Amino acid sequence: MPSAAPSLGHRPVRAAAVTLLLLMATALGSLLAGASPASAHAALTGSDPKQGAVVGSAPKDIALTFSEGVALSDDSIRVLDPRGNRVDTRKLRDLSSGNVVQYGVGLRSGLRDGTYTVAWQAVSADSHPVSGAFTFSIGAPSKTSAAPPVQEAGGGLVGALYGAARYAAYAGFVLLVGGGAFLLTCWPAGAAVRPLQQLVVRGWVALTASTLVLLLLRSPYTGSGKLGDAFDLGGLRAVLETKTGAALVSRLLLLAAAAVFVAVLFGAYARREETKERKDLAFGLGVGGAVVGAGLAATWALAEHASTGLQPGVAMPVDVLHLLAVAAWLGGLAALLVALYRGPAVERTAVRRFSRLAFGSVILLAATGLYQSWRQVGSWNALTSTSYGRLLLVKLALVAVLVGFGWFSRRWTARLSAAPTPEAETGPARETPEEQQEEQQEEREDAEERVEEPVTVPPDPRRAAQLARQRTARATARLKRVRDTDPERSGLRRTVLAEAAVAAVLLAVTTALTSTEPGRTAETARAAGGAPVVPPLRQAAVKIPFDTGGEDGKGTARITVDPGVTGGNALDLKIARPNGKALDAPEVKISFRLDSRDLGPLTVAPVHLETGHWVANGVQLPMAGNWEVSLTVRTSDIDQVTETKTMKIG
Repeated sequence: MPSAAPSLGHRPVRAAAVTLLLLMATALGSLLAGASPASAHAALTGSDPKQGAVVGSAPKDIALTFSEGVALSDDSIRVLDPRGNRVDTRKLRDLSSGNVVQYGVGLRSGLRDGTYTVAWQAVSADSHPVSGAFTFSIGAPSKTSAAPPVQEAGGGLVGALYGAARYAAYAGFVLLVGGGAFLLTCWPAGAAVRPLQQLVVRGWVALTASTLVLLLLRSPYTGSGKLGDAFDLGGLRAVLETKTGAALVSRLLLLAAAAVFVAVLFGAYARREETKERKDLAFGLGVGGAVVGAGLAATWALAEHASTGLQPGVAMPVDVLHLLAVAAWLGGLAALLVALYRGPAVERTAVRRFSRLAFGSVILLAATGLYQSWRQVGSWNALTSTSYGRLLLVKLALVAVLVGFGWFSRRWTARLSAAPTPEAETGPARETPEEQQEEQQEEREDAEERVEEPVTVPPDPRRAAQLARQRTARATARLKRVRDTDPERSGLRRTVLAEAAVAAVLLAVTTALTSTEPGRTAETARAAGGAPVVPPLRQAAVKIPFDTGGEDGKGTARITVDPGVTGGNALDLKIARPNGKALDAPEVKISFRLDSRDLGPLTVAPVHLETGHWVANGVQLPMAGNWEVSLTVRTSDIDQVTETKTMKIG
């Protein structure tokens, strides 16, 4: 009979463990089933016709070449005529062959001469939206009223909300996984401390809520950019069919398993006093928690940068280890901070254990981070010439600062370990004379209250509860005073708080880094001579004041080169008097010279269109750079002047 009680006590625990493992298996199976091989963060590396090209006759189609695999729809490539009307057939063509990733769209017949705008938008294999636009001309360049998308893909309000949700997801993952690891491996007694329970539960809530938000925002984030489309069921259905959608759904399934883990950790595990049962439960929670944590980390690794590019089979497990190390370090740091500031006096052995855990996490972070940096950056030059490289340098600097604060924390931990505990010195914590007098006064007041109460009158339950709360509050305050007067703990609290502040900034930089085009991809696109992801569609313009010295010889000329890129351009010249009225001139001449490449002068003979207005088409500027624009204006037979200004092309 005595042996039956333990077996009965084990049944709920075993049932919970079986439920947890089944949920984890279902979630991981769904996650792995939704994973598929991918390429990398994509960039536009070429187009036909090329950016700024002037072709003699209308092409039959437009072809875009990407550095890596992309996902497009029939509406992803749009071609607009000079009036802004769409002239493509709205039917996407897959022109890829071998390692060349190329897509195109057909054009309608009978296109007139002029400048056409090509606007495109795609989703790269690592789940990030990319977009861009460029122009080409048929016959000769012309003015265009076509308005390419002003907002970059993934930008605007939807982009900001999506980025905030990504940060919240990372933060929730760190608190959930790191907090749980701290309680299981460093301070098991902390599982019964309410502030630590709240920390882990809030991490679970943050990760769950942010995952739902990401799922809803995914369609407008990669498409229209309109917040109202977040509740479009058709868009949500399309998202669920993508790799990113499958990863987010798998994350929700894993969070259901994590909820069981949290319930057991703060329920059965926190209440267990028997050493054997507690050890068995700790082992099960450790194994289950490791599987859940790895599964949650895999939802990022299988859908983002690690799943694309070089060696994805190696990069994905490395990324999982990297994320788990981040969670163990930063999440454990947050748990230690809460324990030091809001919980009871944390055991010195717990602080020492976390110190060792953090040290191991930093070693793992350094090893996995080195591999990821080599894989994503590719060259020393990319560290300073790409946005990804510069963000990576910022991250490395923050990690160095964090490690520096960690060194100070380890010193305080060593002092904490060497110092004798108050309990070891005199049993209970030592109290100051003032605290002893205060406690004696409270005891006398309690005794007087008990004496004053008539014996025949039953005690008032509300009064008894009030007195109990007061005694508890006084005891808590007394323990807090004793804890706060410990110089070793005070020093440790300050350094841990500084670490946590730097960690919050580091997490924000990491979030930005995961949504930035890797340096290796940017360098590849640049070497291929492709257009930038979002090439600027702008005009180059200069104002040149002049004075020929004769009657009515003062004025200002405005020269505009459209689109202001290498290749063919349309030139527009307007001359006005000081009062703003148009000024005609018998003769004007314009020339371009690029001294850095010893090009020019390239002379342009504009055609007089109307009073004070001249135009020229097909102005060929073969290279990008700061061109010197020379304007010669003759206002009479003898009054003439030449002025020069610099204009940036490309």
